Amino acid sequence: MRVERPVRPGLRMECADGGRLMLVQSGVPVLFARQRATHRGVHYARTGRYVSPLGPLRAEQARAFARFAEPGSEEWTERWAAYAERSLREADNGPLHEGGWNITPGFSGWFADGNWPKLLSHDPDRGHLTWFGYGDPVEDARDLLPLRALSHPEAPRVKAYRRQYREGVLPPVLAWWISGLNSPVVLDGHDRLTAALAEGDRPRLLILSRAMDEEWKAVCAERPVLEYEKTVAALDGPLAPVRASAEGRRLADTLRDIAQAPGLTRSWPLPGAAAAWEAATAERVPGWSPDPDR
Repeated sequence: MRVERPVRPGLRMECADGGRLMLVQSGVPVLFARQRATHRGVHYARTGRYVSPLGPLRAEQARAFARFAEPGSEEWTERWAAYAERSLREADNGPLHEGGWNITPGFSGWFADGNWPKLLSHDPDRGHLTWFGYGDPVEDARDLLPLRALSHPEAPRVKAYRRQYREGVLPPVLAWWISGLNSPVVLDGHDRLTAALAEGDRPRLLILSRAMDEEWKAVCAERPVLEYEKTVAALDGPLAPVRASAEGRRLADTLRDIAQAPGLTRSWPLPGAAAAWEAATAERVPGWSPDPDR
């Protein structure tokens, strides 16, 4: 999708030297982060001030979408993606700004099945996300970062979503890929996330990301296209058409993954630079002082 405005969104990442990041929503910090100097992960601290840019979802809306198409199907997913796009375009406290964007069901190979259960037992407001698993505590290897603390699995709203899960109509969780964190964050659906996890499953996802630059897409596509052409040219015998068809499907899947791959998240310079970041963390998350070397 193409967005023409705003130039400066209500929910945006601001940055300063030393890998310092601050996620701001309507002028209020909702997340502080500092990248590790070793590029092994990122320390973060939530402030508890995040508000979803999407309005509450009613159970009847979830059931209506399920009547339109089988939950989990391509048509069902596209309907929810259209709903998310429309809602984000109307929000003044969301992340959209001018440029190209994608809303996709997920990233190929990103989410590890073993990491989902960790979210219910290990989701501290001040914590750490491991990148690439460099011997850090196993509980820090998580693939999704909520922007607020997850509710208790027996909270009333979560219990309502658990009923929707058991009915098979639970709407997807909307996440946003932030390249500076090397992680998606939950934009909308924290209680739906808890509901799915409490039921022993993982949620269906939609992930918002900046679209990759077209020139870079073309560069990434060159090698698989050349390999496809080379493989098809070498095919021979009565099964050649069948094998060529299979190779064509494989190439189409690869090119789709490239087209949906996330681009770099834009960040804005933090007014006041590192000193302002340090002052803001002291005020909003007192006592939090991440060591970038650890």
